[in-house]
Amino acid sequence: MASAPPPTIFAPTRRRGARARMRSLERRPDAPHFLAEDMADDVLDRLDFLRHEPARALLVGDTTGRLAAALAARGTEVVRADPAPQPGEDAIDEEQPLTRTGFDLIAHLGTLGTVNDLPGALLHIRRALAPGGLAIMTWCGAGCIPALRAIMAETDGERPAARLHPQVDVRAGGDLLQRCGFAEPMSDSRVLDVRYRSLRRLVADLRAQGLGNCLARPGPPLGKAGLARAEAAFAAMADGERRVTERFAILTLSGWNKALRPPKF
Repeated sequence: MASAPPPTIFAPTRRRGARARMRSLERRPDAPHFLAEDMADDVLDRLDFLRHEPARALLVGDTTGRLAAALAARGTEVVRADPAPQPGEDAIDEEQPLTRTGFDLIAHLGTLGTVNDLPGALLHIRRALAPGGLAIMTWCGAGCIPALRAIMAETDGERPAARLHPQVDVRAGGDLLQRCGFAEPMSDSRVLDVRYRSLRRLVADLRAQGLGNCLARPGPPLGKAGLARAEAAFAAMADGERRVTERFAILTLSGWNKALRPPKF
């Protein structure tokens, strides 16, 4: 019996649109890159800790090129891809089998949090790895943007609207890795705290880093009255310096293709 298709939580067209907008905004001189840079640096730290030296790597969502440059300097052949590709990058749909395979490393930075079929996407990643290859997938997970969630709950009152994405936690991430056949699965989370003077800047940072609303059934627009309530909720949450601390919780999943990881001597 064929399995039922996954529920449609995210709209592919909205997802691609949010990603394309991010790729446009990221070229501005004052564009925020702290999530992409943190994710890239974390992948490099994990590779150093594991002493994994990939000969060939697929990097998805490395929008700043930070990870690609570091790996290329180490002699790695790098293929870059993105759902909204720029020149020199492959187009990718994470819910479809990868057109290239045999990678010693596949790193996904910030793109898997809005796919409808996450188990399917993880299976496609594992199958595109070479024997002994490593996958590292990282995106904003459970516990992310709690301040904005509280502000939106206050704004909508007794009739909450669908405005923010569901999130994957560490335990669910580990279970998914096991279900998808990864060896030595690891799931963990870390946080980045960022302070904001205004709600508008917080929302602008989210959009500029690809975290805009991609829901298939998004809530209604806030309107002027709703925006005023949201800004009042932000102000009420501010500290003595008139700032609100927002937390970005970054989930990272990693695993190997079977138990064929080559030994290190």
